[in-house]
Amino acid sequence: MDDRLKIVSEFYGEFEEDGRLERSRHGQLEYATTMEYIHRFAKPGAKLIELGAGTGRYSLALAKEGYDVTAVELVDSNLEVLRRKMTSLPEGSVRLQAVSGDATNLAAFSDESFDVTLSFGPMYHLYESEDVRRAIREAVRVTKKGGVILVAFLSVYAIMFDNYLKETLHDGIVENFDAEYRTRHFAEQLFTGYDIVEFEELFRSEPVDHVTTVAANTVLELAEARSDFSMSDEDFREFFRYHLATCEKRELLGASSQLLYICRKQ
Repeated sequence: MDDRLKIVSEFYGEFEEDGRLERSRHGQLEYATTMEYIHRFAKPGAKLIELGAGTGRYSLALAKEGYDVTAVELVDSNLEVLRRKMTSLPEGSVRLQAVSGDATNLAAFSDESFDVTLSFGPMYHLYESEDVRRAIREAVRVTKKGGVILVAFLSVYAIMFDNYLKETLHDGIVENFDAEYRTRHFAEQLFTGYDIVEFEELFRSEPVDHVTTVAANTVLELAEARSDFSMSDEDFREFFRYHLATCEKRELLGASSQLLYICRKQ
């Protein structure tokens, strides 16, 4: 835990996380897609917990919409930004609390406390198999029976496309795969990626029913890296409609950097 916290805290202490979902088209697409799926499963006034809430982009928006939101964040610098933003909210008009916590240990919360559980950051930075199992079990435990869990994770193949396709290809292969091209997970990666089926298998022994797996931002991150890329607001709206119609297609999932695994607790 100490090593993981140090690695993640150092990264987010330097990276400007607060505007990540706003400053690029692929960030905007990830946000819009994720909110679309939250709204499909969260009834008005539902009680939500967001694990790995970051600087609060989702938690703040959902609280403003009338949801009862608990935001849990591991990194102190992110939590400070979130709490600072909360001070600008009209007092008494929203139900939002922000707490320091680790997704692998939610002992502060009782069993079956939340209608919807959102885990939007932890799986990017969990490397030990036991930590991964604990985070999944804890997310399931605090969710009510019949409640929905949305878990964000990274495609190892999109990581290769987006970050290593040029002169660093060899480094990317070594960092993300073993000699048989099976995925590797270790802390020095910072961000760890999964094969789609590999990630879905992590939930097989849990009391959940898989609903769907969704591509959150498809190939837009790779396209946006081109110097000649351009997308107007009108084009983005049209692309978003196209994306929602295709984002659950199995043949497209691995090309998306961010994905959502969605399940319902039995």
